[in-house]
Amino acid sequence: MSKILAIVGSGDLGQQIAHYAISDNHYDKVVFFDDFTEEKIVNGFRVLGNSNDIESEFELNSFDELIIGIGYKHLSIRKQLFDRFLKIIPFGKIVHSTSWIDSTAKIGVGCVIYPACVIDANASIGNNTILNVSCTVAHDTIVSQHCFLSPRVALAGFIKIEELCIIGINSTIIDNINIISGTQIGGGTVVIKDLQKKGLYIGNPHRFIR
Repeated sequence: MSKILAIVGSGDLGQQIAHYAISDNHYDKVVFFDDFTEEKIVNGFRVLGNSNDIESEFELNSFDELIIGIGYKHLSIRKQLFDRFLKIIPFGKIVHSTSWIDSTAKIGVGCVIYPACVIDANASIGNNTILNVSCTVAHDTIVSQHCFLSPRVALAGFIKIEELCIIGINSTIIDNINIISGTQIGGGTVVIKDLQKKGLYIGNPHRFIR
């Protein structure tokens, strides 16, 4: 029996997730739900309706598992949709076959781990979080729910990142750092102290912008 993934959001991120779902042999088929398109086919995949149709389509056995494919510009909506369906529909998980995950690491439901990532011993990735290409999460680090890590993010050990954080491309966070919920770290930033004030940080070393 074929295994079917439903992705909420048929934009760029949703299409990337669909690509890895099929090309890396996690699912046999992908369908979309999208609140902002009237297209019936996107990049070769059927659009079954909008988010209000998800529960009824699941009851019709139109798909088996769900992943939220909405990007970093709308993390609060990612969280809302995840929380809305968590208790009624099974969430999937994609960990690309080229990534290395230690046997003691934990990855929550709804996560997508892109190619060439490393998740080391005792690290934890919360539900509905995305790690883009070539991220490194060192030992004993916690990335909480609904976060987005851009390509080549490097997290040292014993870091705690709270939920709804965006970590920009090629950012580095040294060990034993705590980052408050809702923080955005710009590309190339080096974080050397705890971030206890929500906002945008950039630079090397990091500095608060707004």
